[in-house]
Amino acid sequence: MAAKMHRRQVLKTLGVGVGFWSFGAAASRADKSPNEKLNIACIGVGNRGSANVAGVRSENIAYLCDVDDRVAARKFEQFPKAKKYYDFRRLLDKEHKHIDAVVVSTPDHTHAPATAMALQLGKPVYCEKPLTHTVFEARRVAQLAEQAKVATQMGTQIHAGENYRRVVEIIQAGTIGPVHEVHVWVAKAWGGGDRPKETPPVPKTLKWDLWLGPAPYRPYHPAYVPFNWRRWWDFGNGTLGDMACHYMDLPFWALGLRHPETIQAQGSPLHPETCPLGLQVEYHYPARGNQPPVKLIWYDGNRIPKTLFGHKMPGAGVMFVGKEGQLFANYSTYRLYPEAKFRGFEPPPRTIPRSIGHHREWIHACKTGASTTCHFGYAGPLTEAVLLGVVAFRSGQKLRWNHQEFTTGNDKADRLLHKEYRAGWKL
Repeated sequence: MAAKMHRRQVLKTLGVGVGFWSFGAAASRADKSPNEKLNIACIGVGNRGSANVAGVRSENIAYLCDVDDRVAARKFEQFPKAKKYYDFRRLLDKEHKHIDAVVVSTPDHTHAPATAMALQLGKPVYCEKPLTHTVFEARRVAQLAEQAKVATQMGTQIHAGENYRRVVEIIQAGTIGPVHEVHVWVAKAWGGGDRPKETPPVPKTLKWDLWLGPAPYRPYHPAYVPFNWRRWWDFGNGTLGDMACHYMDLPFWALGLRHPETIQAQGSPLHPETCPLGLQVEYHYPARGNQPPVKLIWYDGNRIPKTLFGHKMPGAGVMFVGKEGQLFANYSTYRLYPEAKFRGFEPPPRTIPRSIGHHREWIHACKTGASTTCHFGYAGPLTEAVLLGVVAFRSGQKLRWNHQEFTTGNDKADRLLHKEYRAGWKL
């Protein structure tokens, strides 16, 4: 009964059952001319956040927010005029009238609270991948972006690369025929281990309770920060959560995928605390227009394929399987098979505009109302699909996903679509 009541609350929040929203509305124009600099608030400025700050440094870096003085020290020194905060809730509450746009680069478990708060204040947002930590958060953030009608972009930077654009053009031109199968893999292995028993003191530079944010409280340990939080279910989702938004982005884009019909997963034995060292997830997508149904298989860690169709494969990539052949791609290159058949291949005419840069695309949209290519109307469904693989693995169930009703039809799996927030934190 409690699970059913909570589900009703989830559906009420999302508005499911009273009409389904569309995604991808044009961004509203910020109150800035194209030549005037935006006042940007950067939330999470160490590690990956440092690269995102660099990506928007053409604008005015007005606010820097981070919970660790040591990790953020370089950016604090680089932008001495920027106002410093530890708690993004206080930053957005106090300074929102002076902020034009927000960049979120925190660990995954705090992506959604920071992004949602900024959107509810009507601020354009650039958020690192994956967009959120849970399926429910992904749906809710996409909904908030649609309502706010501001410029949004998820940090799938490879989407702006020349190679991805060429691959999408080649697939969509029908070079290998209708695609019915895709293999996607990454050899990383974020997982394994047990919760530490030691309770060392919290470093003086770290605001540990703020780092935990909405996650359940646990004592500090260097097994979590600054780098290994991806291994733990409370903070990340292993290699699937880390890398699938980059690599599954390519078939999502090229094939127009959105909501899978079924998802099933297998991997290392399920651990209550940590992610698996190897995972395999099989997604089935329905036909789209004149395109056939697609089976997409994700592999990571110790389960990646060594060969496909008789060809030795590198540690990460995507293999499209069509009626007339196969296409392998990674971030920087592509190859067509059978090689003899495609020897002397000439790519089709370019149909996708070249990118001005992933961060610059978002800045331009903030100022002009132009669209972005990884707006949350696209990034939300991509993140949902990725994280449904996590739900399938953790529930041990084959899921039948009803995206309109936001349910798998299985109570155990449905409970994993969302998470409880600690007191003081909200979406």
